Amino acid sequence: MGDRRQRLKKLVEVQAQLKALHEARHAGFLARAVAAEAEAAEFSRRFDEPDSLSVLFPELYHRSIANALARRDAELARAREEASLVAKATARTNMVERAWREADRQEERRRGDRERLDLIEQKRNAG
Repeated sequence: MGDRRQRLKKLVEVQAQLKALHEARHAGFLARAVAAEAEAAEFSRRFDEPDSLSVLFPELYHRSIANALARRDAELARAREEASLVAKATARTNMVERAWREADRQEERRRGDRERLDLIEQKRNAG
């Protein structure tokens, strides 16, 4: 039973690492989405400035804004996918953790039963 408990404990650790990886990736996607949106806002702000070159190259500004917004949307889509993976990893981690705790409780019960049986045996042999 101890082997199962140890395997489950290792699996809990691996699942926690996997969950942390998905959480980090999710945060990275969100950070890149925010950066892309800030870039689009900056191009938009520059477009409206009086001394801007947007009068000469309006299509360049519009394309830059559109590209930044497309990157933002793509990063948000990736973040949503990764959030789904975080939820799945969380569920798996919780499930394995429950199994590990149950195996641990069973091992403790067996150990306690053995100790009680040993005490009974000692009393019977002493008496």
